[in-house]
Amino acid sequence: MTWDPTAYLTFDDHRSRPFHDLLARIGARNPRRVVDLGCGPGHLTGLLSARWPDAEIDAFDSSPEMVADARARGVPARQADVRDWHPGERDDVVVTNAVLQWVPGHPRLLVDWIGEMPAGGWFAMQVPGNFDAPSHVLVRELLAEPAWRGRVEVRDALAVETPTTYADSLIAAGAEVDAWETTYLHRLTGEDPVLTWITGTALRPVRAALDDAEWDRFRAELAPRLREVYPAGEDGSTWLPFRRLFMIARTAG
Repeated sequence: MTWDPTAYLTFDDHRSRPFHDLLARIGARNPRRVVDLGCGPGHLTGLLSARWPDAEIDAFDSSPEMVADARARGVPARQADVRDWHPGERDDVVVTNAVLQWVPGHPRLLVDWIGEMPAGGWFAMQVPGNFDAPSHVLVRELLAEPAWRGRVEVRDALAVETPTTYADSLIAAGAEVDAWETTYLHRLTGEDPVLTWITGTALRPVRAALDDAEWDRFRAELAPRLREVYPAGEDGSTWLPFRRLFMIARTAG
C-alpha cells in the first residue's frame, strides 16, 4: 500500500485536533530528544519543536511518499518502520498519532518500548477507535458481497485494544498511565465527504488491491450507502462521529 499525502491532509483541521489534545497532556519540561513515531507528512511535527525548542526532534515514517512530503515542509524526516524502532537513552518523549492501528501486534511493542525508555520518559499515543462505526462496517459488508469477496481484507475492531487493556498492560510494565477516549463530532462539507474522509485512510488497502476501473466501481457502490447513514443536513454539511483512544504512559524514575 502507498500513502497519498494530499488525500490524507483533506480535512486536516479535523484530523489534527486529536494530536493537540494528546500533546496537551504530556507533562515533560526539558526533554533531550522527542520522537515523532510515524510522522506522516510532517504537518504536525513542528508542534513538537515549538513545544520543546531545545529538544532534538527525530521524525520518521515507513511511507516514502509521506517522508518526501515531510521533507518538502522542512522536516528532516527519515524512512523507517516502527516495528524496527527501539527507544534510545535520550528519547524522553515519544509521540505516535494515528499510527499503531496499522501495526499488528503493537500492544506487545508498547510493553517492550516502555521497558526500554529512559527513566521518567513519556510515551503518548492516539489511535482510532471507530472500527465498528457504520463507515467501516459498510466497507466490510460491501467487500463480503460476491463481486468483491476475497479481494482484500480491511481492519476490524481487533485492530486496536480497549483503553483499559492498554492501560492495564502498561501499568503492569511499571508505568504510570493516563488513558481516555473521545468521540469527536466532525462537521464535513463537500460531495460525499465521508467517502472522501475514509479514502485517505481506511480505504487504502482497497485501493491497493483494485485497478482503476474496479476502484471507481467500488466507490460508486459504497457512496450511496454512506450517504444513507451519514445524510447531509439542510445546510449541506454532514456530521461524522469519530471515536479515538488516547494513552499517555510515564516510566518510573
